[in-house]
Amino acid sequence: MKYMTVLLATLALLAPPAWADEYSLLEWNDLIPLEEQLNPPPFPEVDHDDKFAIPGQPVGKVVPSLNGRKVRLPGFVVPLEGDSKQVTAFLLVPYFGACIHVPPPPTNQIVYVEYPAGAQVDDLWDAVWVTGTLRTVGASHDMGDAAYSLQGTSVEPYQI
Repeated sequence: MKYMTVLLATLALLAPPAWADEYSLLEWNDLIPLEEQLNPPPFPEVDHDDKFAIPGQPVGKVVPSLNGRKVRLPGFVVPLEGDSKQVTAFLLVPYFGACIHVPPPPTNQIVYVEYPAGAQVDDLWDAVWVTGTLRTVGASHDMGDAAYSLQGTSVEPYQI
């Protein structure tokens, strides 16, 4: 019986998570078309001598085949809507501080997420996993422009 328990526990660790059947795991590079990865557009330069200069945000092209796909993507939250307990709309970005520091990432490296259930984000330094349906429909906000939108079904702390 003891060996059976160990065997079942080991098999459970090897089994794919429940979301794996439904959602594709994406990395941030998957959001960039191959031709743009091979020949990236130039990033705007920051004029450090002009305190009023605001660089243009680089625009990234989308990957049309991702439209309507159910995906799971890790990233960092830039809150847009909600309250001190839950965030209902946010930008998901690949690194901490994106959209707050200059220059922001290209638009295809920013995902606008709507999550009506409300995500509890205790610390913005912590990465999260977001699952939902990805759309190649952009969104614009004072904090940044996103080339993708995602209707969230879950937001969880990032764990490998």
